[in-house]
Amino acid sequence: MDRFLSHFTCRFDAKGRVSAPPAFRAVLVKQGFEGVFVHPSLDAPALDCGGTRLLDEISALLASLPRYSREREDLATALLGTGEILRFDTEGRMTLGDRLRDSVGLRDEAVFVGQGEKFQIWEPVRFSAYLDQARARVLQLRAELSFRNAQGAPE
Repeated sequence: MDRFLSHFTCRFDAKGRVSAPPAFRAVLVKQGFEGVFVHPSLDAPALDCGGTRLLDEISALLASLPRYSREREDLATALLGTGEILRFDTEGRMTLGDRLRDSVGLRDEAVFVGQGEKFQIWEPVRFSAYLDQARARVLQLRAELSFRNAQGAPE
């Protein structure tokens, strides 16, 4: 599989390293990316992470905006200017610096959450609350879609 799937809780060691899930590292290797690109999420208290596909998606988004425009410069700064490429050691661990850890409140544990083309790293309590809210929104969306489909169904 070449998508980031599921979620995993991992502990930081005394040196501030955390082991990325082996399944996630395998996706990065398939993409030919040595390490992982990480930046603070624009819309969640999490870190967005990925490899070649994520960087290609960001590049395509930037290319869709006029060169030197405020929107392009803002987006480039928010995504690329705050990002880092982290390397894995021989045991699959990476070191998240204080800036990245502090930006999302990571302390002893992190939750790695697959999202297909990318994954996120969350503080566990925040992720649990977000997951509950996401499920509620999905249930509401499903109800709305069912209602729309019932309204458009022939009698």
